[in-house]
Amino acid sequence: MKKKNNHLSYAKWGYLFILPFFAAFFIFSLIPLVDTVRYSFYEYYRSGIKEVGPTFVGLENYTALLQSDMIGYAGNTLILWLIGFVPQIVIALLLANWFTDIRIKIRGMQVFKILIYLPNLIMASAFAMLFFALFSTNGPINSILLSVGMISEPIDFMGTAFGTRSLIGLMNFLMWFGNTTIMLMAAIMSISPDIFEACELDGCGSVKRFFYITLPLIRPILAYTLITSIIGGLQMFDVPQILTNGQGNPNRTSMTLIMFLNSHLKSRNYGMAGALSVYLFIVSGVLCFFVYRMTNGKDKTGTARAAKKAKGGSKA
Repeated sequence: MKKKNNHLSYAKWGYLFILPFFAAFFIFSLIPLVDTVRYSFYEYYRSGIKEVGPTFVGLENYTALLQSDMIGYAGNTLILWLIGFVPQIVIALLLANWFTDIRIKIRGMQVFKILIYLPNLIMASAFAMLFFALFSTNGPINSILLSVGMISEPIDFMGTAFGTRSLIGLMNFLMWFGNTTIMLMAAIMSISPDIFEACELDGCGSVKRFFYITLPLIRPILAYTLITSIIGGLQMFDVPQILTNGQGNPNRTSMTLIMFLNSHLKSRNYGMAGALSVYLFIVSGVLCFFVYRMTNGKDKTGTARAAKKAKGGSKA
């Protein structure tokens, strides 16, 4: 006589608990995403009170975008991202390595951590308004420079492409380098102290320890930082939008792809906006794929090769 299996399965409760997330994702993310892709193949916009479409036009929206100024705006986005990200990752790596070095006794380290993270808590709109007031022609920065005699007339920081781009890059750097530093600190602190002790016993200096031990071991976090930064850079909008009043001045040299997308949404040109969104999705996917392969695709330590060789020897 077989005994009945009285084991209770609680798997259904797990599915029940995650159901609200999938329901919300399906309603608020998946359906709008599918509609965006669908509208990218349609002519669908408003002209005054008249609504045109939706009329299927195939790839006309995509070809029209390639013939527009989209490539130039993509270049602006890349330049603005590089200006903010390059100093951000360099300073964050140096600070993270400095704060986690047990040989350096830093007093008030927690205060420094709070101070570098504080700009990340400020809203981008407030940050942009602050910089707009500080660096305007009649702002405090020009007043200080004039009073100390460093300049003879006010500098129009936002009247040149270099000045505007530099201000946007500086704001992005200040807002995000603290967050990047905290993440890199967590990555370095996860490395076993025995590795650093062995490094010191072998006579390895600080520079070699940083490039040959620290950097390779925090490579996954570096890849995550770079990928999220690329996605955030492609979505750059609020800082240049507020600083240039949505115009991307001077001469649209600060116009980003999302500002260009917002102009189509504002005019309710849903077909062009959908096509531009698809372009952004493809570009971000390709860039993130290459970054992931560059940072995780190669086995620089040779562990996989050694394991494969050992496996082949055991079979023989």
